Amino acid sequence: MPSMDSRRHGLARVLSKRGICSRTQAAHWVREGRVRLNGRIVRDPEFPTLIATAVIELVGENLPVAGSQPRYLMLNKPRGLVTTTRDEQGRDTVYRCFEGCELGWIAPAGRLDKASEGLLLFSNDPAWAARITDPATGPSKTYHVQVDCQPGPAQLAALQAGVQADGEFLRAASASLLRQGGKHAWLEIMLDEGRNRQIRRLLAASGIGVLRLVRVAIGPLALGTLPKGQWRELTPEEVAALGGG
Repeated sequence: MPSMDSRRHGLARVLSKRGICSRTQAAHWVREGRVRLNGRIVRDPEFPTLIATAVIELVGENLPVAGSQPRYLMLNKPRGLVTTTRDEQGRDTVYRCFEGCELGWIAPAGRLDKASEGLLLFSNDPAWAARITDPATGPSKTYHVQVDCQPGPAQLAALQAGVQADGEFLRAASASLLRQGGKHAWLEIMLDEGRNRQIRRLLAASGIGVLRLVRVAIGPLALGTLPKGQWRELTPEEVAALGGG
């Protein structure tokens, strides 16, 4: 398997994975000549780019400066915020939670969709973020999911066995019942791979609707009692446990 530093993706995708903007917006900016890669303007959104080490500048904007002090943060993301620096539809983003904090440039290490909540990591260290988000070798992620039914043992086993959805094979590393009452239940689902809206798609393919989705842990790092909308710095031990610094 190639090392993380040697992994290449299209420039627009790297901008999106670093949390700078959506992939569509990134492609637009690249074509406009607003993106400088390793010191030169690149106008091809699919230009091969090293995800972990590329120096990317958005012309006229304050993006990461080489040699800046590394920062590693965790946020308890509220529902209703989109995980991007800018949103072309004008929706509130996760950066609302950092207003007035003067943290410098930080980007999400991974994503949670607008309707999801819970543990979200941020950093100004692209190489560390790339290790966290790598779908093959990144840490597992644990979610508590409120669903619109009371799944039985067979349904939980089917989630771990996997299903075909939209041409992809989706599965949970583990799925268990936390509690149930009335017509609803809470499940604990762990993923050991990263795919877009994986839990929602997996459950929908199994005839189960999601009412709430909360990420409660990434690898050994638990959300704990961090209040919703609040953030804190990771300790050096937490940074190392997640993939070094």
